[in-house]
Amino acid sequence: MLFVCILANAKRFTMNKYIEIENYDALLLLIVPGAVLRHYAFQNIDFGRNALHCRFEDCIFFGCSMPDAMRAGLAPNCYVLPKLPVPFNAFPAKLYTAATLYAGYDYRCPDTFEQCYDTRIYRHYMKCGKQAADISETLARSLHDHSMSDALHDFLSRYDERKVVAVMGGHALLRTDENYRKVVLIAKHLAEQGYLMLTGGGPGAMEAAHLGVWLAGRNDAVVDDALMLIDHAPSYNDKEWLSSAFALMDKLPRVSDVPSVGIPTWFYGHEPAAPFATHITKYFDNSIREDMLLAIAKGGVIYSPGSAGTMQEIFQDAAQNHYRTFGYESPMVFLDSEYWCKQFPVYPLLQSLQQRGGYRNLILSLADTPADAERAIMDFE
Repeated sequence: MLFVCILANAKRFTMNKYIEIENYDALLLLIVPGAVLRHYAFQNIDFGRNALHCRFEDCIFFGCSMPDAMRAGLAPNCYVLPKLPVPFNAFPAKLYTAATLYAGYDYRCPDTFEQCYDTRIYRHYMKCGKQAADISETLARSLHDHSMSDALHDFLSRYDERKVVAVMGGHALLRTDENYRKVVLIAKHLAEQGYLMLTGGGPGAMEAAHLGVWLAGRNDAVVDDALMLIDHAPSYNDKEWLSSAFALMDKLPRVSDVPSVGIPTWFYGHEPAAPFATHITKYFDNSIREDMLLAIAKGGVIYSPGSAGTMQEIFQDAAQNHYRTFGYESPMVFLDSEYWCKQFPVYPLLQSLQQRGGYRNLILSLADTPADAERAIMDFE
């Protein structure tokens, strides 16, 4: 287990020799005359002339601005990764939020979506190609995704890993579908019990989970009120899907500080990221994103109806549980027994494979009500 020592936004991990400095206020505590700074990692810091009287040894500088005199005085064992010529920050120090990802978007003027930060990055991503050939582009994407993972692990260090739960399911699940409402209630109730809810960060079942956390702390009756505010745009393909979500957030602001984490990808950038997520970890590389999502959901995964992508996640999760890849197995909860036993009979297949020894260490359960799914998660903890 990692123990985090925090000093004015600087953090050192017992397994990491570098102290991370992510903002100017934290830097000001360090730059006293004659100071020798060793084993620091600086992210997106504009040093100006303030640090010219300090010496830096064995430090890493990610996308920082510094005067030539300071750069010339760095010890030989310092590493400088400069800003790269891309329209996105390759070294984000923190997770995105709806405000930062949708910066420039005004839901009252839907056309502004075309100029928001997320859309501009997606256009650049598609222009360069999902499998970009330019090495500077691929390097920038890799550095960005590394920074995202670092920020996510910093965030997760505050939580009991057995209380981190994922919701998986189809992006096509409509806001008017009964299973959408069930996911909202499940996520709301678990969040109110101290669970950190996370999803793939897109529409459908993923959005439903973040809406549930957004409504945490309110009476359950507000769920139906909230759904009425967005049911005129049930699919993410509907023109008002995104604007209706922002309108709901204005009308029903959060009354608790319970967070949720969405982990979307520009690989599927045509699907807008769910704005109800309080924290957004957006990746360029979908394979990293998929593995990360299942790896950190050590409190279990709830599967609402989905298709090919959800099937992939189910069997990847089953393999992790089978091998106890992360030390122990965790629950796999299937919401909607009709769907998982008859329409897509994955559940009986997993049961059969487990009985015959093809899989071990699977904690399987079916749920048809929010209470069933919540109980399966809470019983595990």
